[in-house]
Amino acid sequence: MTTEDWTFADYRAGGTALPEPNLGWNIYGTGLESMGDDGSPEPMEIPAVGPGQLLIRIDAVGLCFSDVKLIRLGNDHPKLYGRDLAEDPTRLGHEAAVTVVEVGDALTSRFNKGDRLAIQPDIHVDGRSTAYGYTIPGGLIQYHLIGSEVLDADDGAYVIPVDDEIGYAAAALSEPWACVEAAYTQRRRLDPLAGGKTWIIGDPNDRTDYRFDHCIADVGTVVLTDLSGEVHARVLESIGADTETIVADGIGPDAYDALNAEMTGGTGFDDVILLGPRSAEQVTEAARQIAFRGTLNLVGQQPLDDLPQIDFGRLHYDYTAYVGTTGPEVGNAYGEARNRCDLRPGGTAVFIGAGGPMGQMHIQRAIESDDGPATIIGVDPDGIRLAVLEASLRPLAEKAGRTLVLFDPSAAEETTEEMVGRLTGGEGADDVVVTVPVAAVMADAARLMHADGMLVFFAGIANGTMGPLDMSRVYLHNAQYTGTSGSAISDQALVLDKAMNGSLSPALNLAAIGGIEAARDGVEAVMQGRFAGKVMIFPQVSGVPLLGLAELAEQFPDIGAALGERGEWTPQAEQLLFEKYRTAPAH
Repeated sequence: MTTEDWTFADYRAGGTALPEPNLGWNIYGTGLESMGDDGSPEPMEIPAVGPGQLLIRIDAVGLCFSDVKLIRLGNDHPKLYGRDLAEDPTRLGHEAAVTVVEVGDALTSRFNKGDRLAIQPDIHVDGRSTAYGYTIPGGLIQYHLIGSEVLDADDGAYVIPVDDEIGYAAAALSEPWACVEAAYTQRRRLDPLAGGKTWIIGDPNDRTDYRFDHCIADVGTVVLTDLSGEVHARVLESIGADTETIVADGIGPDAYDALNAEMTGGTGFDDVILLGPRSAEQVTEAARQIAFRGTLNLVGQQPLDDLPQIDFGRLHYDYTAYVGTTGPEVGNAYGEARNRCDLRPGGTAVFIGAGGPMGQMHIQRAIESDDGPATIIGVDPDGIRLAVLEASLRPLAEKAGRTLVLFDPSAAEETTEEMVGRLTGGEGADDVVVTVPVAAVMADAARLMHADGMLVFFAGIANGTMGPLDMSRVYLHNAQYTGTSGSAISDQALVLDKAMNGSLSPALNLAAIGGIEAARDGVEAVMQGRFAGKVMIFPQVSGVPLLGLAELAEQFPDIGAALGERGEWTPQAEQLLFEKYRTAPAH
């Protein structure tokens, strides 16, 4: 405990002396043993602030399963680009709330001492991800410098101002909440790419009166495969005068890879239009040829002969878009009006992996959304986690007038599919959101969906992980298959706005906290799934081990008394934690 005479208001304003030593947790390789120095944080120098730098105090850091991925992969993590962590370590902590304590001379017009900020970690420089907490060492440290790598990247400064009324934990949790918000923000490209490469595949015996209107007028190159003479002529009428036209007839699904390599160097076609699809094999192979953020437009009136195999990883990480229409106007498949991204108002939404931290957030958002679903179904095989969700979110659902159904398939006499069928009159759910990164679970989740429903893959799974999806529904019934990864500055700013206006409580699912010394234990707890909600580390706090909130109330009764009526984290508990257990500064 500190003996310094200070006030919480001074602290919030960026005041008080710096600690000695400045403790942090570097990562030197693979496994928990590579974190810190023999299980403890290390003293780290605080360099002088350069003209284009800020010295920031890290107030709160949320831990995430993405941190676990870095611990498990070490040098092989894709966002480290082959970096040798033994020689050039990094630091976890991408969910960070910080305070500016010193401003470099070149930044005095943009920042002030005491500015509270949330860091948006999905940073890009020249289009390449240089994420905070991965490539850029993150927030599991008490103080560190940030400069142009965060403040002058592709989208400017990757920081968002935080109002003083928002707690530190809530501000840090704006990052995972932004990822949840981004899952329902349109991130797919939904029109043919101007200047891009479009491939149109047909059948020479198909005499359907396809119309292209203006949807391909601006493409740079169009490759035509096996079109009838009539359809070929309509394509030529619809493209621009500068569009390059290439005919590649007689190309079967087994040769699609070779054509892709020849025409795009293997990066994929920006847009593929498949006319009159009938073969699941053809759709499987055509889908493999679309580029990052590419689209596959299926135009037909007959169902496929089987379920195609679709790359689940690319749905999540590459934002591949699958659109469709019964035709004959091909352009009807495109655009946001045809392709929704948010939950259906008044519908039925199912959340698979509901008991985990992110599943809880998705359900909370559904409950708190003004135009959210009427019935919300949470599915998880962990009854203990569902009990936590019940206690925290049932009152919220009742207040909002929403029906909340929690289902443990391991303890039920019916399957999840039977349960959803019973509750929807056999129609299936309007929306199914999967937060479990298991291909079999993802494929099974698709079977819970209404014919025109939406399936969202929130959990990350490796590119190349294939699974069956009923793609006939895309063009026959306008089904949506989407995925999401990360978030944008605008998503995080929206979350903070919602926190300010009272339409979102970001810290409601906070489950455990600890001081700077507890960071490694916190990562291990996330790895083991020890807590049903989020784990939060407060780097400026010392002497508080990793504790669930119920344990915290027992061991620190004064803080426990400041928790909410259901034992939830509150700004009052946070202030008391800092006042009593803040790291002693240097004297």
